[in-house]
Amino acid sequence: MKSILVTGATGFIGSALVSQLESMNFEVIQFSSVDGDISDINFTERYENTKFFHVFHLASKTFVPDSWKNPIDFYKSAVLGTINILQLCSAKKIPLTYVSAYLYGIPENLPINEEHRVRPNNPYAHSKFLAEDLCKFYSKFYDVNISIVRPFNVYGKGQKKTFLIPFIIDQVLHKETIKVKDLNPKRDYIYLDDLVRGLINTLNGKEKFSIFNLGSGASLSVSEIIQIIQKVAGTNKKVVSEEKERYNEIMNVVADIKKSKKYLDWVPAYNFEEGIKEILKKEI
Repeated sequence: MKSILVTGATGFIGSALVSQLESMNFEVIQFSSVDGDISDINFTERYENTKFFHVFHLASKTFVPDSWKNPIDFYKSAVLGTINILQLCSAKKIPLTYVSAYLYGIPENLPINEEHRVRPNNPYAHSKFLAEDLCKFYSKFYDVNISIVRPFNVYGKGQKKTFLIPFIIDQVLHKETIKVKDLNPKRDYIYLDDLVRGLINTLNGKEKFSIFNLGSGASLSVSEIIQIIQKVAGTNKKVVSEEKERYNEIMNVVADIKKSKKYLDWVPAYNFEEGIKEILKKEI
């Protein structure tokens, strides 16, 4: 049985990835924050005598608003943690899939392809950008084969209510009124199962170094999201907006996923309404 190391294995994306890999008969070696600090200088020692053929590196801080309050924690986990993983991959001569983030800032054109200028506009995205730069360096000078995946806005079962989609779902199901800060921003949403499938497809990557967008190829506003969730849930609740634009807000995002289609043989299987139906199966 082939073994794979997954960092961030108990997180929203990591736990879904682990579950899918195990269903495919891989042995999954899991690392999460309860197992230690991925930025520790002695991190690689724990795997000196452990055999695996691939690493999926997801471990990092993830909630963007927190990155403004505690940026050091984000840089520590993303930068030092990624160096440790790269050292491990280099020593064992095995490939890496690094799960990055949306790094393009305010887009100059839509849809956004992987050649678009990178302009991280918050500490979380900047920490991911620095980690990507480390990946590029290690691929070139330490001969590590690396696939970087840039997911756009991920949603799915088990996501914390601090994120927009579960926040709205909770209000649709349990509140009298749906309250949001702004109805206008548009994002490209990718269902969790589609993202996991795209990550797994990087196991077949042939390139020395590649970057892939994973998204739906379309965008939805907060207003449209609420309409779709209410449609699926069979509700028609009042919607109240504070009309308060978030600091450094990006008003529209659409992923160009042609490269992922060509090189990963990947296309999203779920549109947004289908994804919401999957999430709400046991709720309504």
